[in-house]
Order: sequence, then C-alpha cells, then structure tokens
Amino acid sequence: MNQPIEAFARLGLVHFMAFPELASGEGPWEETVRTITLDPFFTAIEITHIEDPGVRERVRDLTRLARLSVGYGAHPAILGRKLNINALDETERAGAVDALKKHLDEAVYMGAETFVILSGKDPGAMDRGAAIAALVKSLDALCVYSASLGGPRVVLELFDCEVDKCCLMGPTPLAAEVAEKVKARQDNFGLLVDLSHIPLLKESPKQALLPVKNYLSGAHLGNAVTNPDLAGYGDYHPIFGTPGSANDLPEMMEFLKTLLEIDFLSETKRPIISFEIKPQAGQDPLVVIANAKRVLREAWARL
Repeated sequence: MNQPIEAFARLGLVHFMAFPELASGEGPWEETVRTITLDPFFTAIEITHIEDPGVRERVRDLTRLARLSVGYGAHPAILGRKLNINALDETERAGAVDALKKHLDEAVYMGAETFVILSGKDPGAMDRGAAIAALVKSLDALCVYSASLGGPRVVLELFDCEVDKCCLMGPTPLAAEVAEKVKARQDNFGLLVDLSHIPLLKESPKQALLPVKNYLSGAHLGNAVTNPDLAGYGDYHPIFGTPGSANDLPEMMEFLKTLLEIDFLSETKRPIISFEIKPQAGQDPLVVIANAKRVLREAWARL
C-alpha cells in the first residue's frame, strides 16, 4: 500500500494482554500505560478494570493527555469470575449482566468508545437455541444500559467454540445470526473478529469476516497454536512466527487485505484495530510488542 495504515485505522494494543499481570486490576498500570502513551505508533489502547480509583483517574488523565482512543475489555472479569451472559439459569444470567453493568460504568468513566465482552460456554446442541435466546436478551440489556449512560458501543468478540474457551460465539455464521437480531433493535452493538481465533475456529479470514461485515466494530491481531502436541496450544496469543503457530506474515496480510475488501479499514471510518499478544515465560513485553509492530508494517507494505 502506498498510504500508511494509519490513514485507514487507529492502531491499538490490548494492554492487559501485553502486560498480563494487570488482569487482576492491580499492578504497574501507570508505568505501563505511560510506555504506550509515549509511543506514537499507537493511537488507541484497550484497558480493563483498574482496582484503585486514584490509579484509575491518573490512567484516564494519561490517555487523554496522549490523545489515545480508549477501548474497555471485560474479559478478565468474565473469565475470572465465570460470568455467563448466555446461562440457561435466569438468576445466573441476570447476575452476569448486573456485574458487567458495573464494568460499563467504569468504561464510561474512562471515556471508552467500545466495551468488549465474550459469550459464555456453548452448552451443546440440545440447549444451544435456549442459550442463544439468553445471549440476545443479555446483549439487549447491556446495549440499553450503555445507551442510557451515553456510553460505549457493546462489542461481542468471537472466540473458539471447541478448543480452549469453548464459547457459544463462536462460529461466524451463528454470530451473524445473533448480530442481526441484536442490531435490529440496538444501534450501539457490534462484533469483533480476532485473527488469533480464526484458526481455532478452523475458518479463513474471508469465512470469518464476510458474513459479519455489516456488524463488524473491531478487529484484533494475534496468533495461536492449533497443534495440541505443541507448547502454547489454545488461546494464549504468542508472538507472530512462534514455531508451530498458525499466524505470521502471510496470515496477517490476508487478514488485512480482507478487512480492506469489506471496507472495514477505511479512510473515513478509521476503526480501532489492536494487537492482542501475550508474552510467554521469560519474554519481555516490549520486545513482544515490537515483534507485532514489525509484522504489521511489513504485511501492510506488501499489500
């Protein structure tokens, strides 16, 4: 491409994945966020719950001062507390929604423009229809709540359905059906496709993106290991080019090319696309981030 990717997207980082010690809500938030604010490569950052209100305020001030767009990911709370917004038990489902509303309050305070969540586990074919109905009900409620606060778009990220997280959402055709139902009533809803989850779903970028192009609100750039005999098997987001992993330069190029073809990457829209990468044992987070930046730059230059 002759034009830089920054003309088509705001480049971000899923901060709590690159610095996984922060997933608990505690840790070196200010130091690590400041590192990203000083890097002009990034114009967006995706954060999660920050436990200390004072630290939360200072991080908010840092992102504003640096002119970073902010996204909020509720993944650590959902996975850590086993929140299931498609639970068949109504008390459990409603409790999960109430818990996520508190995180939505925080996302509003942080000035987030997206609130990214994931579905609960797939209960199996027999109960899948009821689980989908429960999911739609929960997404409706979260969208209504966020809209009442003038808050962020509620974005459902698609995960694997049978390897690691085993989520209901899930296969792209099914996600498209759910998105159609929710979007018919809620303008502030969208889907997020992660490059790292595509091979876990045994899909190609076109299979993962074309059916949901009208609902797409975000994209993540990551990697995965699909061979159960290799270290890191599952949804652990190793660096690009990890031996035996699924994604490297060719897969990044195909993903970006498809995002261009569906007009998601656009000079008028400039959506957030973020690296979702995680240091493995002994790896320096800043080197891991540098790896991702180099792969993205080369992939874009070759399109």
